[in-house]
Amino acid sequence: MAELKFLVSTGLGRALKEGHLYDLVIVGAGPAGLTAAVYAARKKLDTLLISKDVGGQTLLTSDIENYMGYHYISGKELAAKFEEQVMKYPIDIAVGEEVVSLGRAGEDFALTTASGKGIRARAVIVATGKRSRPLNVPGERELVGRGVSYCAVCDAPLFAGKDVAVIGAGNSGATAVVDLLVIANRIYVVDIMPGWRADPVLVERIEAAGEKVGTFFGHEVVRIEGRDRVEGIVVRPRGGGAEVKLPVQGVFIEIGLIPNSDLAKGFLELNEAGEIVVDCRCRTSVPGVFAAGDVTNVPEKQVIIAAGEGAKAALSAYAYLIGQRR
Repeated sequence: MAELKFLVSTGLGRALKEGHLYDLVIVGAGPAGLTAAVYAARKKLDTLLISKDVGGQTLLTSDIENYMGYHYISGKELAAKFEEQVMKYPIDIAVGEEVVSLGRAGEDFALTTASGKGIRARAVIVATGKRSRPLNVPGERELVGRGVSYCAVCDAPLFAGKDVAVIGAGNSGATAVVDLLVIANRIYVVDIMPGWRADPVLVERIEAAGEKVGTFFGHEVVRIEGRDRVEGIVVRPRGGGAEVKLPVQGVFIEIGLIPNSDLAKGFLELNEAGEIVVDCRCRTSVPGVFAAGDVTNVPEKQVIIAAGEGAKAALSAYAYLIGQRR
């Protein structure tokens, strides 16, 4: 299987140059950021790709069956293929660096990392994606990594033969259930809505499993119980009623995602969901700053859409830079 190699490759003289004025800085290395990097490099832009990690939400997806050119590919394999293509081009790459602020620096832009590094750019693409939304119930934070997980793809094998709960009945929750069907002993699905909100093909696979999957639709999680590890969760009907304890050893929280847009707050226009507002050319409210992928208000969060938006953002950034040549 192909593997991600960015952490090895960045030691080859391609790290970020502090104080250097880049043509373009791309923040984020998921499908949008990686695609933008290829398009920027092909336009011969002096480019820095900087990201806390590589692959984004793609790494949390086990089966991808709707990315053109592949009848089936895993998320890790697809991310590795993206990386392989990016590494063919002479751009600077900084992995393990989180950008925490973005603002003006005269006519250019200034970015600051969590480690205190300063970066300057003539144009910026924000492609930071999203992160898992927490439940914010008692016991959740204390038991993360000890039975509480936000990634079934990553952690499902740890729960072989055990009883688990999946919180969420959308596509991410249904995908988690499908991943767990061949691993867990019994699976409980809990969601505040009255039924499945996932693609029919996923629901069909789950319903074919029969009594192995129990559903608590119209229920909310009250708390997660356990001392050293998860021992159960307590749920109750959303409109009120008796609490029910489910004796599970694992809890997979799949209730949606939060945009990684903190670096843009107070600088770029965000919508009520915290997504960066862009137009059809990936332009934000600040000329010279573009955004692409799941961090934006573009509908339908899919790998293929994020990749396409990354390409658009890079081409728009190139057009902007051509018009700003000085």
